[in-house]
Amino acid sequence: MRAVSSHRGVLDVVDLPQPVPGPGQVLLRVVRCGICGSDLHARHHSDASADVAREVGYDHFMRQDHHVVMGHEFVGEVVSYGPKTRRRWDTGDLVVTLPVLRHGDQVHMTGLSELAPGGFAEYVIAAEDVTMPVPEGMDIDLAALTEPLAVAHHAVRRGRVGRREVAIVIGCGPIGLAVICMLKAAGVRTIVASDYSAGRRDLARRCGATIVVDPAEQSPWEAYDRPKKHHTTATGLFGEAIDAMHLLQKVPRLPWWRVMRAAEKAGAVPRGPVVFECVGVPGVIEDIVTHAPFRSRVVVVGVCMEPDTFRPTMASNKEIDLIFSFCYDPAEFRETLHLVASGKVDPSPLVTGVVGLDGVAQAFDDLVDPEQHAKILIAPSR
Repeated sequence: MRAVSSHRGVLDVVDLPQPVPGPGQVLLRVVRCGICGSDLHARHHSDASADVAREVGYDHFMRQDHHVVMGHEFVGEVVSYGPKTRRRWDTGDLVVTLPVLRHGDQVHMTGLSELAPGGFAEYVIAAEDVTMPVPEGMDIDLAALTEPLAVAHHAVRRGRVGRREVAIVIGCGPIGLAVICMLKAAGVRTIVASDYSAGRRDLARRCGATIVVDPAEQSPWEAYDRPKKHHTTATGLFGEAIDAMHLLQKVPRLPWWRVMRAAEKAGAVPRGPVVFECVGVPGVIEDIVTHAPFRSRVVVVGVCMEPDTFRPTMASNKEIDLIFSFCYDPAEFRETLHLVASGKVDPSPLVTGVVGLDGVAQAFDDLVDPEQHAKILIAPSR
């Protein structure tokens, strides 16, 4: 088969043996595969990612001197099965899969390890147990977005965003746009999107952002009608507590402490917006902690592979919740697939190009420019 191999930052189209499915595995003919931001990073900086992966117990993440077929966001047609499979789908059926593959006692990351070649190829191996059928009539381009949208779905769930809360998305690259799509699907009424790129701001609008700002001209923290419970100064926060006590103690024998706890359960207490950090470069977390209102929840979705710093005392004084989000579970993956298939999530603005295997290297270069593309898909048959 033809595939795109990454070695020391160079992407080459190569001929490889067609893979053979092992126990519990299914062979797929790749129909579409997305290029992920982590693919762009891994092309040149995989050693740093591999060092972190080793620290958390995975020793087979790709390194620069490896020959790796990347690609973990794919949809494919069933070709054949290995032994010990249920053969749940017919040949030619379209499926998507979680990008993990078991070999014996080891679980490998598809497209990010030499031991689990990915979807930048004509064929790919998937684990049958985590493979799911694409609903009938679903657009294959959108089916290929299931994996990155599942990352966003998990992040939105981690943020516990209420419909009446304000969500602020910092960075409108592919993952930021995916977060906006999932926030809209969750019914969040106020979605502020911030990005320096005019092209990405336009895509943010199309994905469902209600307020879009260029941070060079306007602060995202001042772009929305700030609810009274969003405090930006300590005096405002403490003053509200004193005012509340003054009113409550006007009522004789009122158990004011119970009233305060009831108000807390009802959400009628000072609380900031839910902020999604989707940039992943040093300094962004510190900037958010410094400027976000008191008691904001910050969900870090962008993957920063360099050392970074922020001031813990600032986060402590403002009682900022820092939540880090990485992947998703199988239920979230299936939910995402069916949200897109039903039309409740429309990620079509993300797809800005489709190339064959011969166009992958150029596509990687094109994705560096935020004004050109958001998500480029690979169609190996082209």
